[in-house]
Amino acid sequence: MPDRGTSVERSGTKKADLVLEGGGVKGIGLLGALATLADRGYTFPRIAGTSAGAIVGALAASYVATGNSLADLVPIMRSVNYDDFRDKTALDHFGPVGRVAQLLIGRGIYKGDFLVSWLSKELAKVNVETFGDLRISDADDPASSLPPEQRYRLVVMASDISKGQLVRLPWDYARYGVDPDKVRIADAVRASMSIPFFFRPATLACGDKTKVTLVDGGMLSNFPIECFDRTDGEPPRWPTFGVKLSARPGAQQRPRNADSTIELGIACLQTLLAQHDNYHLDDAHVTERTIFVDTLGVSATDFGIDRDVQAKLFANGQGAAEAFLGTWPPAQLTASGASRVS
Repeated sequence: MPDRGTSVERSGTKKADLVLEGGGVKGIGLLGALATLADRGYTFPRIAGTSAGAIVGALAASYVATGNSLADLVPIMRSVNYDDFRDKTALDHFGPVGRVAQLLIGRGIYKGDFLVSWLSKELAKVNVETFGDLRISDADDPASSLPPEQRYRLVVMASDISKGQLVRLPWDYARYGVDPDKVRIADAVRASMSIPFFFRPATLACGDKTKVTLVDGGMLSNFPIECFDRTDGEPPRWPTFGVKLSARPGAQQRPRNADSTIELGIACLQTLLAQHDNYHLDDAHVTERTIFVDTLGVSATDFGIDRDVQAKLFANGQGAAEAFLGTWPPAQLTASGASRVS
């Protein structure tokens, strides 16, 4: 039976794998939680994320791998103009009619090119470009239960709509005849954040010269909390913490807008993935290791949020992490004598 990633870390060792939920512009809340965990002495051997979680995760994993301070990510993310992610085409000059035309022609209103350019430049600042730069060697982690093809510091979730399946990048690149070490991290993140209708889908060229279409990983797994759980029967050496940009189970949910075709499509997607993830949240082993961030009812695609709202989302992430650490480890863990392993 796989472990649940909830062991108590050995004294003096504060490691935790991270799983970051998708949520578009709400992702600044993820960084708030991550910054607090880092301030409290945690480091992150492996990070998984979807959409916005993939963006924050890519930056964080790269900074950890290269020995840079995660605190340096805060001014970077605060300086971003989120509206730039809605990179426009020539058809935007024609207003709503042009956007509809772009949706029909390009399968998405916005290109998504800005994200690739911006993220590539930020990763280059710490000399990271491809997944090969984030590979975990046997010397780095000799006791890992992950097979060699899964030993990376970052895992990005995307949905292959050509084959109707979840893909975990770089873990699953080999299935497409692609060398994962040579793939740019920004391209995988671009696929993971391709919200249907909103951004153009990403295309992956396979080794056999065919192509598949990849979109937002949230369609199939917006919160892959179990991805780092051991499968060899051994106890976890450190916990997995999840950061979720939605309410704790049972909390009152804010209504979603569905007044336009785009809003309707996104609301349907969010309803689908939220229900999928609720199955996870029925499990106490999931909720006890999850940080729930109040995102103020902000929509994932509200790229026009002002600096004040961004600051509040960041602060809510900080506060949620502080509250979580005040209850960690769960009483049932310490009472049952959970193994303190490195």
